Amino acid sequence: MQVDRIDTFSGHRDCVYTLEGSADATQFFSAGGDGLVVRWNLQKPDLGELIAQVPASVYAICLDKQRNQLWVGQNFDGIHLIDVTLKKEIKSLKITSASIFDIKIHENIALIGLSDGIIVVMDVDTFSVKKHLKASEKSVRSIDINEKTNEFAVGYSDFSVKIFDLQDFSLKLVINEHSNSIFSVCYSPDKKYLLTTGRDAHLKVWDVAQNYQLKENIVAHLFAINHITYHPTGDFFATCSMDKSIKIWDAISFKLLKVIDRARHAGHGTSVNKLFWSTYENQLISASDDKQIAVWGLKS
Repeated sequence: MQVDRIDTFSGHRDCVYTLEGSADATQFFSAGGDGLVVRWNLQKPDLGELIAQVPASVYAICLDKQRNQLWVGQNFDGIHLIDVTLKKEIKSLKITSASIFDIKIHENIALIGLSDGIIVVMDVDTFSVKKHLKASEKSVRSIDINEKTNEFAVGYSDFSVKIFDLQDFSLKLVINEHSNSIFSVCYSPDKKYLLTTGRDAHLKVWDVAQNYQLKENIVAHLFAINHITYHPTGDFFATCSMDKSIKIWDAISFKLLKVIDRARHAGHGTSVNKLFWSTYENQLISASDDKQIAVWGLKS
């Protein structure tokens, strides 16, 4: 596999914590410690467009594709709803005084993970709180949805992964196999597997149909693994870590295919926090504590 660093987007004044796709495949959004929410165009390098600015750091953003609205989680304050066409805030709601680590939207439901262990369930149409789910005293770090099984998985800082019912929000299963905080949970595109990673630097693969039986346990990085994302075709997935590297894996065999780092590919100099694999020319985008966003081209 050949890797080329295509572009570097500089403009954030602090660590970049999160990335999100756009309705336009050539564009994506970023946010971080500076409170800036920026839209980038993969065809026009380094010409960032400010969409919104909030007075605190942002760990989580999520695009409501049906309405073309961006949900922005402002730490210690709540949710800001941004019309990305008008670049204007439509609504905001102070749902918490905690940090917001993840936001996921499914149909008319938004799931918001907080640092106090609460998942806030919001109604998208009315932009109102429907329910609070409290299954831990520790942070909710990552959420992913499995539409095929009507479930969602949640990774917590109490070292557990918990599976909830998407309809009645009941707790169905608790997985206690990691030895430290969970930072990322990710269902495969076909929803057959759940991938989990975290501070213990292990990548674990769970068979959903077999009641989440452990399929693979891989020591994948040197330090904490911050995020997992799949290639648009589902053939590969990527992980990123506090060890400053990005790794590309085969989605069927779970074998390591490529390491992207500073020494070999002029990679990031500090922790890589988030990944986004665009459908535009299959470009992989990475965000880091070094305040930069890198765009990678990968060819088999």
